[in-house]
Amino acid sequence: MSSRTPRPALIALFTAGYLAAYLLPTVVGRLAVSLRLSPPQAGLIGSALLLSSATAGLTLAARVERVGARRAARAGLLLATVGYGTAALSSAVPLVVAGAMIGGFGSGTATAVAATGIAAQKDPHRASTLGLLTVSALAGALYLTIPRVSTGHTLPFAALALTALTVWPATHRLDAPAGPDNSAARAPKSPLPYARSGMVLATVIVCWSMAQNSLWGVSSRIGTEQAGLSEVAVGSVFAIALGAGLLGVLGAGALGARIGRAVPIGAGTAAIACCIALSARADGLATFATGEIAWNVLYPVVLSYLLGLGASLDPRGRWAVLVGSASSLGTACGPLVGSSLSQSVGFPAMGAVLAVLLLLLAVPLTAVTLHTGGRPLFAGAARRRSGAPVGAIVPPSGLPEQPVVEIEVPAAIEEAQPDPVQAGFTTAGPRQESQSDQAVRTVQSSNAYASTSAM
Repeated sequence: MSSRTPRPALIALFTAGYLAAYLLPTVVGRLAVSLRLSPPQAGLIGSALLLSSATAGLTLAARVERVGARRAARAGLLLATVGYGTAALSSAVPLVVAGAMIGGFGSGTATAVAATGIAAQKDPHRASTLGLLTVSALAGALYLTIPRVSTGHTLPFAALALTALTVWPATHRLDAPAGPDNSAARAPKSPLPYARSGMVLATVIVCWSMAQNSLWGVSSRIGTEQAGLSEVAVGSVFAIALGAGLLGVLGAGALGARIGRAVPIGAGTAAIACCIALSARADGLATFATGEIAWNVLYPVVLSYLLGLGASLDPRGRWAVLVGSASSLGTACGPLVGSSLSQSVGFPAMGAVLAVLLLLLAVPLTAVTLHTGGRPLFAGAARRRSGAPVGAIVPPSGLPEQPVVEIEVPAAIEEAQPDPVQAGFTTAGPRQESQSDQAVRTVQSSNAYASTSAM
């Protein structure tokens, strides 16, 4: 995808794709009540939705350029509208499940297109930060609105379908597929750069996202069942938390890469572990609100740095899509894991297990961040080993740097005298003779004339 793709179109597409994960607690909670399902069964539907979204991202990781961003985005938004609309209008469990999975595949397609375009931007971290800012603001507004309008699962799914339909006009600004009537050249095939670092990042982020959304998927139940709050109070806490998350995202955008990525990712993950443990032990409004608000401030900050790290590994956006899909895959497992753990060992023990897991995951995440810290933060910028920028421009081919080959020059050539003609020139042109050189040449000419006369 071209780096000239308008950023607002990508942010709108990013919002439509990520919104389902942000509304997961209210979707799962309302499915359990309206369809009379057990918490693990409702969590399984949420997991199926997000698993379908992750499948779309994995399928389209290297195919967005071939299919065309505009065509793929429109197909994804159409699937999201039809799927979520079907789930909203149906009360039969099979239709709700089918609609959620179809809508999830559409959301994953939209996210894949957005991630590919964001990776091609000059500053992918800032673009992903703006996307998280927009989706957090929209989700916060919905958490304030949905509990006051109706009960049941209709409204959350309808909001997802309406958002996808609203974003449709922005797709006309995306790139069309390359072809005979399109001057855009298809990107050359190349292997994934930095395969080892990318695979470690994608693998760890599956578990990282699973731990995050294991709590997020049951947060509504923690508030209502353990903390004794009403659904309106829980929705208000979520809205305030997401609003506070906006401040965290703004701070991450302003900070950028000034302190690198290791501190925000490593220390941020450790702080999130403490927030999860606190929220899972909540027994009232104060502890529940403190844990949820602090967690929602930190989560999008760390996620924006992780997405920016994935985007920096490949300017063509393949690692960005794969890392985003890995995050969706972990998110898909979250509701089921959280529901199963909470039902078997209780909310506090579940929080302790998730906190320990996150503390362990902070180690490989920090290691990958430090290992890739000297690489370009965005396409076209070269840096010295010390991290200071240099004035060179690197073509964003997505290929790893090639080693410099030293060519040995034989000593005989080095010691050879320069060519007589070449000796008279310098880098700026013919060498100017000094007065001593002119005197030597005059003496040589006189000697030569004398020798000729003697003959």
